[in-house]
Amino acid sequence: MHEAFAGRVLTTTDFRVPHLATADLTGRSVVDVVSRGKHMLTRVDDGTTLHTHFRMDGTWRLHRPGQRWSGGAAYQVRLVLANAECVAIGYRMPVVDLLPTAEEHTVVGHLGPDLLGPDWDPDEAVRRIAARPDREIGPALLDQRNLAGIGNLYKAEVLYLRGVDPWTPVAEVPDLGALVVLAQRLLEANKTRWTQATTGDLRPGRTACVFERAGQPCRRCATPIRRADQMEPEQPTMARITYWCPRCQSCTSPAR
Repeated sequence: MHEAFAGRVLTTTDFRVPHLATADLTGRSVVDVVSRGKHMLTRVDDGTTLHTHFRMDGTWRLHRPGQRWSGGAAYQVRLVLANAECVAIGYRMPVVDLLPTAEEHTVVGHLGPDLLGPDWDPDEAVRRIAARPDREIGPALLDQRNLAGIGNLYKAEVLYLRGVDPWTPVAEVPDLGALVVLAQRLLEANKTRWTQATTGDLRPGRTACVFERAGQPCRRCATPIRRADQMEPEQPTMARITYWCPRCQSCTSPAR
């Protein structure tokens, strides 16, 4: 997005969300496009920022002018940005907002160190995670206030690769520093490609160790991979699916 839009004038801005139905950035230049954790900030030259967040289903698709759009049905389009060389289609975006660039902190100021950002600080990430020693490590890694950028795939994969059960209390994780450093390495290795692989193998069906492989044999020990919802007492309606190998990822936690 940055390469396609930074320094170029917007020729089309079509917001297909009710609260921005009349918004128009046409004729303004994009200054830059940056990510902050799972948030994207598109800054324009009048001091306005377009804030988008993908959550689970959102995606940007880039096309040449006149090229047929792909990425979903027409009714799933939430916004369209275009310049003379590129058209960007935002599909299924749950968060689309405009705000003053000077107020970006109101939407991303709560985030911890960004694993792919210039502020990445593994020591600070460990400090934030360790501040709640009784918390299970699975939800702790997904908490963007601790470190920004880990999603469900990377949570499951990094815990498997480190041999840590998702239900292990933070205080019992052998080496939190190694855990967050590995997470950053995995994201860094995958940041420029569509396929997200944690095995080193980009072939279909070979990219993940445990994620979305419930019932299939562990790549190390052949034990069937397990799948379960993991929730926290203070957020019982916010359960997240997790995957793990019961043999390679041992746990003594009484939580399960």
